[in-house]
Amino acid sequence: MDRGGCQMSGGGGGGGGGGGSDPDRHGMITLEDLESFSEDRLSDSGNGSLEEEGETMEEDEGSDRLLHYWQDVARGHQVDVPQDMAEPIQQLTSNNHGRSHREHIPFTLLTRKEKCGELLYEKRHYEKGHWACITMREDTYEQSICYGFMRIMRYICQQNSLGDYLGMTLPIVTVIRTDENHSVLSNDVTVAYYLPEEHQAQPPHPSDTDIVVEIWPAAIVYTRPFTGPTNEVTIIDQINAMAELLDSPGECVNDSFIVAGYTNPAHSNRQNEIWFLERH
Repeated sequence: MDRGGCQMSGGGGGGGGGGGSDPDRHGMITLEDLESFSEDRLSDSGNGSLEEEGETMEEDEGSDRLLHYWQDVARGHQVDVPQDMAEPIQQLTSNNHGRSHREHIPFTLLTRKEKCGELLYEKRHYEKGHWACITMREDTYEQSICYGFMRIMRYICQQNSLGDYLGMTLPIVTVIRTDENHSVLSNDVTVAYYLPEEHQAQPPHPSDTDIVVEIWPAAIVYTRPFTGPTNEVTIIDQINAMAELLDSPGECVNDSFIVAGYTNPAHSNRQNEIWFLERH
């Protein structure tokens, strides 16, 4: 996780001012928000599902209403969704009507540590693979995630050398950097998307020159699940909690970590993981 890139290795740049932490704020809007908008059983009014609403929007008013809905949601996170996001939002909605369409990043489970039946963490091995990533430096963590995902989403939705929809993979990950005391997040946040298996051999080139497709080397990852929103406060808390659970935390990179997201971050029971990377 070099500061100039987004690989799953090395030690990232330390320090830097994280922006605008507020433990009461909901998690940011991510690429999977946009992808799963028509699936997750959530509603801004609390009495319906996004699946139903997404289908209604497609049938009745199409991409414009989807765009306007996302603009309203994003406004609450101090994020502007531009007009040119209408087509990518529509594509992700129409191409992903079920979780079977989402490819999970392959890994080998090495060990699990449990206590009283509760999972503390897993040790996994991830093979090397192609990832598309972009590093953002917005005023707040949430803004960096939102704007980074929107650009990655354009790459997935035809703004690539194939001119075709590439498909979704999970989790979508963000590489974060901290100071050595794990008390402050850097405002450099890298958003990364694992290329689907069919595109691993020959990854399509992004039209956006700020998106880089890299081969991340094989990595040993210590990962702990957590639920709820992700923001500066919850991430720091999860990093410190994980550090206390590891038998030998010194074997892991100390100032770069990964947050992996599996479900819509607005969901009250959002599924996330914090990843520590073993040093080479």
